[in-house]
Amino acid sequence: MTTTTSPTATRWERLRDSYLLYSFKRDLIAQVSLLVFIVLVAAAVLAPWLAPMNPYDLAQIDILASELPPFWIDGSDPAYVMGTDSQGRDLLSTILYGARVSLIIGFGAVAMQAALGVCFGLLAGYLGGRVDAFLMRLADIQLSFSTLMVAIVVGALFKAIFGGATYSAYAVPLLVLIIGLAEWPQYARTVRASVLAEKGKEYVDAARVMGLSSRRIMFRHILPNTLSPIFVISTVQVANAIISEAALSFLGLGMPETQPSLGSLIKSGFDYIQSGSWWITLIPGLVLVILVLVINLLGDWLRDVLNPRLYKG
Repeated sequence: MTTTTSPTATRWERLRDSYLLYSFKRDLIAQVSLLVFIVLVAAAVLAPWLAPMNPYDLAQIDILASELPPFWIDGSDPAYVMGTDSQGRDLLSTILYGARVSLIIGFGAVAMQAALGVCFGLLAGYLGGRVDAFLMRLADIQLSFSTLMVAIVVGALFKAIFGGATYSAYAVPLLVLIIGLAEWPQYARTVRASVLAEKGKEYVDAARVMGLSSRRIMFRHILPNTLSPIFVISTVQVANAIISEAALSFLGLGMPETQPSLGSLIKSGFDYIQSGSWWITLIPGLVLVILVLVINLLGDWLRDVLNPRLYKG
């Protein structure tokens, strides 16, 4: 398919005639994944209006209604569609609020990773020499420690020094900081490779001849040509950050049970599986799997669309 776009075409016209939209309209998996992702994000954002109850409001929690099953199981209560957890909180409400916390941590951590990784990658690739060697060795050291190891050490130290109450109050920004600092080398290495391929091209030489500063050349000219791999990495890293938060919460070093996230909900119900209250863990776990799955599917589609080696005729 060949399309001709006028130089004066609007952004919508360029998007309408682009291979990105052409590929999306012909990929059913990408369409379904995006639809499910939008529904989950919208439900999380609108949780205060969609949730039947507020899990943060102690006045709305009935401990006597704890471990009630979902509506399709005998002994359920119509007021609690998905049942209740061990604290008597409505499970549907806690999932909506918990998904919002998990998404905030996921996107916040990826924003920090991208900010650090892109800056370090640009500096390493463009300046080269000792700056490149130092930043890449720093990235190698960081990559030698897994995300969970860094998060476990930092989280445990923070709890030991400042106490559990302070940790609970700052759990969200702390998890964003921990996961963000642990994964920036992924961006740095990818951006560095792209910069090395771009900095020898004619438009960069022309910018140097015009007397533009190195900062302007890096951020205004080279960076826009490295965005494709950054977008692809970001989709994968959002899923990884959400999984990391869930894993840390399950280990007791993530969100506290009083502040529901998908990970803390799975942990809170894990001890009740043997007693028959499987829904406390299974339903939030299913939501987590679906959320991560659709993000990864969108990332795979975006990687194929933005891959310059694939024929796009």
